[in-house]
Amino acid sequence: MPQFTRAELESFRDAVVPDLLGPGLRLLFVGINPGLWTAATQTHFAHPVNRFYPALYAAGIITRPIQPTGMSDEDRAHLISRGVGISNLVHRATARADELSRAELTEGGAALQALVRRERPAVVAIAGITAYRTAFGLPKAAAGPQPPDLIGDWGEAEVWVVPNPSGLNAHETVASLARAYAEPARAAGLL
Repeated sequence: MPQFTRAELESFRDAVVPDLLGPGLRLLFVGINPGLWTAATQTHFAHPVNRFYPALYAAGIITRPIQPTGMSDEDRAHLISRGVGISNLVHRATARADELSRAELTEGGAALQALVRRERPAVVAIAGITAYRTAFGLPKAAAGPQPPDLIGDWGEAEVWVVPNPSGLNAHETVASLARAYAEPARAAGLL
């Protein structure tokens, strides 16, 4: 497992982690923005206590474990082969999501919709209800599938809001995340 000092992690502030996209994209998971560990390892949702990859494995979305501390090229290829992609609402790395401005989230939401129209996944799963509400101006939005008439131009994609897998989201477990992530995966035809 990689080890980083606080100073090393801070050196990745504002770095960008490229989207993970490939042919046959069916399900696009969207984080809020990269954390410093994610930027350091160039792996979305990377952190020793992040439950994203264990939850994908428990749900059957991926068929082999991926370590939450950093992905190999084989891990990336496995996700792509399963029809799974990963992006973010905002692409610059911060220590905490609350460092992002409302304007950044709104601009990121518009850019995400353009990405979805271009890449055409069947389903988009946004991990984080508060960021979703802010990015799209929907203060009363609830988790789960989003009503198509309220959410703007996503092309043909269904939009879901799912729990954020960060260790800061303490009331979620790998099992509860797996159940939540399995729903949009079924809608995308992956399960």
